[in-house]
Amino acid sequence: MNTATSQFIRLHATDDVRQLALQAARYPDVDMRLALDQIAGRQAARTKLPTWAATDDLLYPPHISMEQCSSEQTARYKARLAERLCPHPTTLVDLTGGFGVDFSFMARPFERCTYVEQQPHLCEIARHNFALLGLAQAQVVCGNGVDYLTSMPAVDIIFIDPARRDAHGAKTIAISDCTPDILEMASQLKPKSLYTIIKLSPMLDWHQAVADMGRQGMPVSEVHIVSVKNECKELLLVAEGEKATHSPLRIYCVNDDEGFSYDDETEGNAPQRILQGDIAPGNYLYEPYAAAMKCGCYGLLTARWDVAAIAPNSHLLVSDHLQTDFPGRRFRISAVTSMNKKSLKTALTGIDQANIATRNFPLSAPELRKRLRLKDGGHHYIFATTDATGNHLILITTPCP
Repeated sequence: MNTATSQFIRLHATDDVRQLALQAARYPDVDMRLALDQIAGRQAARTKLPTWAATDDLLYPPHISMEQCSSEQTARYKARLAERLCPHPTTLVDLTGGFGVDFSFMARPFERCTYVEQQPHLCEIARHNFALLGLAQAQVVCGNGVDYLTSMPAVDIIFIDPARRDAHGAKTIAISDCTPDILEMASQLKPKSLYTIIKLSPMLDWHQAVADMGRQGMPVSEVHIVSVKNECKELLLVAEGEKATHSPLRIYCVNDDEGFSYDDETEGNAPQRILQGDIAPGNYLYEPYAAAMKCGCYGLLTARWDVAAIAPNSHLLVSDHLQTDFPGRRFRISAVTSMNKKSLKTALTGIDQANIATRNFPLSAPELRKRLRLKDGGHHYIFATTDATGNHLILITTPCP
């Protein structure tokens, strides 16, 4: 990077890159493509990767790599996971290095760690950045991860984040459609690590992925569904190597700093308790976090937190007493009504604005908002659902502190 480009990046660190691109002809000495990548990358890093943003002179890749890379929050989660799996961490290999965000956080406690990436420009960025981040033990290998796996020695942990886009750039969901194909690699992965951590699309059916891995002779001992601000971001599988202890499958549901786990065999198929009786004002309503809904463990939720489902497919739960540690949003019910016009008018007295959600209900949220003539937002939350006997209910609530 020449001096003019470096100065341009510093001077325009907070400017709109789209406007800067239109002014490229005014700066003939500036490598404008590189400069815009760096400015855009640093701006994105302020919220997505604050530790990186606070480190001077790091290089950032083009937009697509920044868009696909992990956030610092999810990268730190994987780092804690790797350290728990290996209390005395020695060796780590990342077979799909990419921008290197996950690797940079996971590698820190390991004595020796190897980043493998087949795109030369990402390898150059990684060498530069790892040195600035203090990862002296990191080795950068420019090559194909599958080829490297064939010749590498056994290590403590292999991390692999297969590309989830096809040759046309479209997103893929099935584990067999990812590149590289983890199922084809299973027989090679198993003898080369104690554990393999696999990062997959949160849209994937994790039950199917676990079954597919098992059929390839590589049992999965842990499934992690990781959400940030109630949005599912990652699905992580921990697959056991030949020398692992072969633990029963455990599921981890995580949202920000909250989470719970359960044994899939003994708790995963617990029957869901359905509400018997009516919902009354003063009861409490619960909407599970996205990670919990992705797990599908509604029976576990009703048993562990002493709540009841409004109906088998409502995905809303209620209780007489507040469960302060329930893994989801918690609301106090102030009114319960049907869709009867007179009852609705009484229940909505004094309310002209509300947040509306529908679950197992014939109207969509926008359709119901139009019917109720309410503005969006405010302190009230209205949930429309159908109970176990087929009655349509409108629940008017306020969030619990």
